[in-house]
Amino acid sequence: MILELKVPTIGESINEVTLSKWLVKDGDIVSIDQSLCEFESDKATLEFPAEKAGKIKLLVKEETELKIGDVIATLDTDVVPEPKVETITTEKENKTEAPEKQDSKVVEPVKEEVKISTEEHAPVISPLASNIAKENKVDIQKLSGTGSSGRITKEDVLNYIKRGVDGKEIVKNLRKNLRTQHEEKVSKLRKTIAKRLVGVKNETAMLTTFNEVDMSAIMAIRDKHKVNFEKKFGVGLGFMSFFVKACCNALMEFPSVNAYFNEDTIIFNDYCDISIAVSTPKGLVVPVVRNAESLSMAEVELTIKSLAVKGRDGTLSLEEMQGGTFTITNGGVFGSLMSTPIINAPQSAILGMHKIQERPIALNGQVVIRPMMYLALSYDHRIIDGKESVSFLVRVKEQLEKPENLLFGFDNIELLLAL
Repeated sequence: MILELKVPTIGESINEVTLSKWLVKDGDIVSIDQSLCEFESDKATLEFPAEKAGKIKLLVKEETELKIGDVIATLDTDVVPEPKVETITTEKENKTEAPEKQDSKVVEPVKEEVKISTEEHAPVISPLASNIAKENKVDIQKLSGTGSSGRITKEDVLNYIKRGVDGKEIVKNLRKNLRTQHEEKVSKLRKTIAKRLVGVKNETAMLTTFNEVDMSAIMAIRDKHKVNFEKKFGVGLGFMSFFVKACCNALMEFPSVNAYFNEDTIIFNDYCDISIAVSTPKGLVVPVVRNAESLSMAEVELTIKSLAVKGRDGTLSLEEMQGGTFTITNGGVFGSLMSTPIINAPQSAILGMHKIQERPIALNGQVVIRPMMYLALSYDHRIIDGKESVSFLVRVKEQLEKPENLLFGFDNIELLLAL
């Protein structure tokens, strides 16, 4: 039976995709659920699995623009993967008793052939691992995967590169005075990012306010508890969970920072869906931590870790990236000391974290060295007034410098005194 493979429905707002990469070759015999290709939409990159086993015939080339429902290949389901037969030789001792007057000859063991049927799978590699391998000119056929079902992971590629680094070969292949050019097609995701960013600059009254925070208290807490925290919850205690909790408390206090325009009305959100900016090989994505205000520190860290891994592997779903009421981006991981982040529309504000750097500050009349971080809050001045934006950022700063306030969002003594 010949089965047509069509572009699946990816999301309500997505009508076109690009077949960015085939993961199989024409004429390959594929198995059920084996990844056949990668579709790139304006929001995400998704793998397309085989519904049934059979022999595949490719009908379109890579980088082809397609519409939902277009046929990309056919699958002959009458041709199924043949089991691969391996012969394993085992020795079985001859337990037959020798004749009483037998010569003193060595009795040769009897060899039996045991046939074991194993199904042959085509090598599968994650999108991130594929990009790393391509950039470093690593032959994928030489890699052995350690992931699920033999999937080649990022770590497999990096380990191979570490083992194969040859300093002399690198120096030998250095290209000097090179004046060549090359061009690459702009991906749908990159086009969407560009369009949205230009739209934000043109359609909002964006302004940025800055402050700085002394990270001494947060760093002391991490140093003291990070081992036990990771042992108990299976995830590291990072800075992001502190910032998420501080922002959630501040958003509850300043609801306009958590709101957005909807034509003639302003929608105020009574919950905090925090978008976390994640850099991937395909571009910047912002998966969402839902109801972050009700999550524990461990739950925030586990959610962020899961979303970051999916983002880098290109497996984020559209649902995981849609929505969000406020965004946090951390340029400090790349060494940025200060920047003005752009609002993630239709949200009204975004917080930018930056590099922690030891700097001299005045404290109690003395100059001391402290690990300082600049914070930047970009906001839509149409919704958020200057007073609210500055007060919001100051509240975030106060909580980070006094982490005991993170539990309730303000001084515990004030709670005790009902102030």
